[in-house]
Amino acid sequence: MSYQLHHKQKFEDLDYRLNNLDELRRIANGGNSVLFTYPPNEESLYINKAIELYSSKATFIDISKLLVNFIDQDGIEEFELLYKDFINTPYELFRAVDDPVTDLFDMIIENIKDAFNNGKIPILIRTGCLYGTGIENNNIMEHKDIMNNKIPLIVFYPASLDGDTIKFLNFKIANKYRCTVIK
Repeated sequence: MSYQLHHKQKFEDLDYRLNNLDELRRIANGGNSVLFTYPPNEESLYINKAIELYSSKATFIDISKLLVNFIDQDGIEEFELLYKDFINTPYELFRAVDDPVTDLFDMIIENIKDAFNNGKIPILIRTGCLYGTGIENNNIMEHKDIMNNKIPLIVFYPASLDGDTIKFLNFKIANKYRCTVIK
């Protein structure tokens, strides 16, 4: 169904979750995140509505901009060479564990923590940019700084629904264990 038919109910569901944090954690199996799904072709409509509704109490973290900033750290030519080296293990380039160099995952977590520190709800948008990076939504949602915060994380998630199955970008089955899902 179209944006016009669904957006009002989805945002009411989101407001309900934000106002009932104990229930959110129970439904999210102890997690502290909301997966807000919508059809990928309607992403701009949902993001614009969220900005209209939540700009005073949220920080919007645009993954597409963080990806560009990550690439710009060393320049596109260096990134292309690195990406070719890590083509079979992109998670080592975008989310290197125990590496002191700031990677894309580190940038995402730092932006979320900044929102928390400012008393704002972090809302991840343009998450389709994570496809191919090896960074999964559960990597972010299960991070200790997110799990242990009093403020929940909201992940705007372009996906299709097939019964109870959520498919990121209409084809990759989503992990929804540590979150509550708004369908």
